[in-house]
Amino acid sequence: MSQFQDKLNALIEPAVEAAGFELIGVEFVRAGKHSTLRVYIDHPDGITVDDCADVSHQVSAVMDVEDPISTEYNLEVSSPGMDRPLFKAAHYQAVTGQVVSLRLRVPQGNRRNFKGQVLSVTEDKLTIEVDNEQFELVISNIEKGNLVPQF
Repeated sequence: MSQFQDKLNALIEPAVEAAGFELIGVEFVRAGKHSTLRVYIDHPDGITVDDCADVSHQVSAVMDVEDPISTEYNLEVSSPGMDRPLFKAAHYQAVTGQVVSLRLRVPQGNRRNFKGQVLSVTEDKLTIEVDNEQFELVISNIEKGNLVPQF
């Protein structure tokens, strides 16, 4: 995660937890006036639209007071969904044995995109199998990671 995302997580997490939910992660997508701050929340009983609205009000109040984003943006609060975003080593550990899609910040072996089964996870690395080939990736180099739903 970038330092900016770490700062956003630190600001938002207490508000999300106070509302009774787990903060899965935060994404800030810059697009001028159409920038978006996405906040993913979860709960063992699932997430409803009302839950998202409640957390949105809480997060909005924190963001108004702290004002860490100087440009206009839209706030979106949602459940992780079937293609759950993965932000932390613990998230990758939880999906060991499942298929994920990853994009790296810095290419590894002339490759930035990986889609394959997570074989193992340590505190800072994960091993993924793509087309019968294993790759060891540094988690902090993962720009975006998502679970690939299997039907």
